[in-house]
Amino acid sequence: MSKSPHRSWGTLLCAAFLTVSLGVSHAAYADWPTYGNDAGSQKYAPLTQIDATNAAQLEVVWQWQSPDNKLVKADPRRTPWGFKSTPLMIDGVLYTSTSLNQVAAVDAASGKTLWVFDTKTYQDGRPTNLGYNHRGVAYWREGDQARIYMPTNNAYLWALDAATGKPIKTFGKGGRVDLTRGLGRPVDRKLYSVISAPIVVADVVVVGSSIMDGPQNKEMPPGHVRGFDLRTGAQRWMFETIPQQPGFAADTWENDSASYSGNTNVWTNMSADLDLGYVYLPIGTPTNDWYGGHRLGDNLFAESLVCVDAKTGERVWHFQFVHHGLWDYDLPAAPTLVDIEVDGKPIKALAQVTKQAYLFVFDRVTGEPVWPINETPVPASTVPGERASPTQPIPSKPAPFDLQGLTDADLINFSPELRAEALQIVSKYEYGPLYTPPSLRGTINIPGWGGGGNWTGAAFDPDTQRLFVPSQTGPMVVKIRKGKPKETNFKYVRSSAVNRLRGPQGLPLTKPPYARITAIDLSNGEHVWMQPHGDGPRQKIIDMGLKDPGPLGAGWAGGPVLTKTLLFVSQADGKRNVLRAFNKDDGAIVAEIDLPARPWGTPMTYMQNDKQYIVVAAGEGQQASLVALALP
Repeated sequence: MSKSPHRSWGTLLCAAFLTVSLGVSHAAYADWPTYGNDAGSQKYAPLTQIDATNAAQLEVVWQWQSPDNKLVKADPRRTPWGFKSTPLMIDGVLYTSTSLNQVAAVDAASGKTLWVFDTKTYQDGRPTNLGYNHRGVAYWREGDQARIYMPTNNAYLWALDAATGKPIKTFGKGGRVDLTRGLGRPVDRKLYSVISAPIVVADVVVVGSSIMDGPQNKEMPPGHVRGFDLRTGAQRWMFETIPQQPGFAADTWENDSASYSGNTNVWTNMSADLDLGYVYLPIGTPTNDWYGGHRLGDNLFAESLVCVDAKTGERVWHFQFVHHGLWDYDLPAAPTLVDIEVDGKPIKALAQVTKQAYLFVFDRVTGEPVWPINETPVPASTVPGERASPTQPIPSKPAPFDLQGLTDADLINFSPELRAEALQIVSKYEYGPLYTPPSLRGTINIPGWGGGGNWTGAAFDPDTQRLFVPSQTGPMVVKIRKGKPKETNFKYVRSSAVNRLRGPQGLPLTKPPYARITAIDLSNGEHVWMQPHGDGPRQKIIDMGLKDPGPLGAGWAGGPVLTKTLLFVSQADGKRNVLRAFNKDDGAIVAEIDLPARPWGTPMTYMQNDKQYIVVAAGEGQQASLVALALP
């Protein structure tokens, strides 16, 4: 592994810590107080009421209809995509955001609305990237004060009274902070948004951003991450994800490109170690996703995990997963903070899921890899003016959890005819190993921009030291064309051929599985089991007169939630919307519970009045709802 300062595992500012923890006790959990239940995003609750003997009896006990539904009915131009928010549950109350950026408190036992606050974000028009899209809020309490923190698609951070939903007038200006200010350069609000929950640690609320992914020009808002005083809203600090001169790693952006390049943002969730007071920032791709001739160099801290001190925003350590990114392999999910034992040595660790289907595991105190990571030669770019990095970091353990790159041996082979059609399809494009760069002809990327792993992340079982990772195989074509000077100042831009790549007769291009769940033992880095997730195109294969292939995997799935007894993952499997319960030891399906709408959010679970509930956000358009399941 390289020992250069820009490709090392970081500057060790805190190697003398003897013991650390996540600052949370699972034993006390009946609530679900943060997006991933604990600040380390384990998505685990030690609940046992629902188990293998009764999971099949789960039924819908209430549905909470999003207040967005009435707004969309009145004005269809406000139609959002899927309802993705994962609610929090504290003291019998669920707190959730909605796709149109309303905030609601809901009774955890009955599903009745307690209050709704409308940020009226939609009055600023359709937000950037995925439009009306939001995934959650943060909660803070001290004494008699309890607040909900809501970052919006139109770039404000609200603080609301958790009891009433009313804005905290002493926070920012009238209860909100303008997130377009304080970034070191002017920011166009139409290009800048927030879609994920902030995180609260060390009296600071830390907020990321979602920035326009299809920029017209190379000058874009920077994705710097900021910490705000949770009482007043004052900006305490800013971590420069694009380091400015004369800062550390500024020389990884050649030709002064750091002064105008943007993105490089934390669009997904973050994790924190409350005892250490550290926040872990999973940072995304720089401007633009596919061509970097205007930003030569490694481009730190793009596509890096950065550990910062939550009080000051100062960097503690970092690791860059992709040098000079050209594949939209931004870090998609909050890293999972785990306590493990490897070769008899206890380690306060961190596991980072990636779109490219690697899992990287580090000591979360020092940033040192648990298993060696090797700088490995990768293909060069053929696009004029581009200079791809000659190497990329490849972990020695664990093995990849999904298909990477493409060879002819990977192509669909249910029949000789289908394989021949697949060969004909791929012959039109460049393809090869992972990190084969985009090209003028068009390059097949596997995984594509949807992963591999994605924003739903992973779940960790502290009893067995196993991490459970849902993933999908999503081939896509990335084709580069010359930029037109009247339209852009990029030399090259992505063409309209940037899309998912279908295989023969509407089937997938590659051999199955097309979605999977992988269990990984973090005590040794080995895979314990892998199971295809969902039937996918199974029936279509049968209808073609071919042999029943069994479950093939069905693409998109919601995130995992883990209990003492079972692993739960939701999925839209063809026409079926379902929550599946899996045996944690071997991945066998224990139960399948039909849902009334397509699940989009990551499920959560809690106890209320001696009853265990599982709640998932589902539906879209005028049919968005929280669906609560429990035993009869």
